[in-house]
Amino acid sequence: MTEHENEIVTAVKLADDRGRLLNPQARGWSRLPMHTANLSGVWGRTKRWDYWAILAGDLIVSGVYFDVDYLGTVDVSWIDINARTKGGRGFSTVDSRGITLPDVAGATPLTVHHKNLTFAVHDDASGDTLIAVTWTGQSGKSASLKAGIDLPPGHASMTVVIPWTDKRFQFTTKHQARPAHGELVVGDRRWTFGGGDNEAWGVIDIGRGRWPYHTRCNWGGSAGHSSHGLVIGLQFGGKWTEGTGYTQNALLVNGRLSKIGTELAWEYSWYTPMKPWHVIDPNGQIDVELLPRYDNHSKIDLKAMSRETHHVFGTWSGTITDDNGTRFDLDHMQGFAEESRARW
Repeated sequence: MTEHENEIVTAVKLADDRGRLLNPQARGWSRLPMHTANLSGVWGRTKRWDYWAILAGDLIVSGVYFDVDYLGTVDVSWIDINARTKGGRGFSTVDSRGITLPDVAGATPLTVHHKNLTFAVHDDASGDTLIAVTWTGQSGKSASLKAGIDLPPGHASMTVVIPWTDKRFQFTTKHQARPAHGELVVGDRRWTFGGGDNEAWGVIDIGRGRWPYHTRCNWGGSAGHSSHGLVIGLQFGGKWTEGTGYTQNALLVNGRLSKIGTELAWEYSWYTPMKPWHVIDPNGQIDVELLPRYDNHSKIDLKAMSRETHHVFGTWSGTITDDNGTRFDLDHMQGFAEESRARW
């Protein structure tokens, strides 16, 4: 149930007029992005990013456009789970030179032209996200991605402001279960996804806010069809939201969102991430388990800044119950889960 969480239904500014402190009217969650992230000053604590991924069976494709004041990163990557191969390209710039993100998500295209990477992502008039990336891999092979992540009419997102304090807060909008389609080419290898039995789903994570230095976060998601042919989406979070009074937990059934206002119980092992991940709602709306197929483990240590993540991909099974009291049985829906530990 969500009685304690304020639902926002009109446009609102994230920060006060100076762009420094959290606007009290911005506290809450919404079914669509409603916030303008009018952040200014407070150098070094402000974080902005757009991340997207495509789950296409054995193929995972993702990209990020990332600005944390002192560092900017643009990156595209792919994983072939069956072949146990991966690749991609990225670059970083000091002080995020040349990397800017709009205050309103999707308001302007994200583009960059680097010597080994050309990156372009934008939303069209209907809200569909269009992706066109070309790059040269470390092996010297040319690669390209052309894809779309559709936004069906009425399809909701899980959007929320997490208020740690008036000075530390995060606006996040998570999109799950959006149909995806396109083509990835790496050298002489070609993958096509989306349409017919070649099911593919888009995930989008947009963030704007001011973070504490030490963080520990869970995130998980899934998409697929129920036994009745309905499109089901899962959106889970944890750890970083505890004690704030807000969560980023929700269920989607044919694009309709059921907000989960409780903190979920996550059961898994950081040290053995290929064992099952179990997520449970204490109020009984969620009881699902992820069977991992691949752990995309990453670790960066730049002394003042570090991050280590276990990002596992696999299939979710179990049961969910929406706000109408309808129960759905889930059977091996593709998805992911992660834990990230960072100093940034």
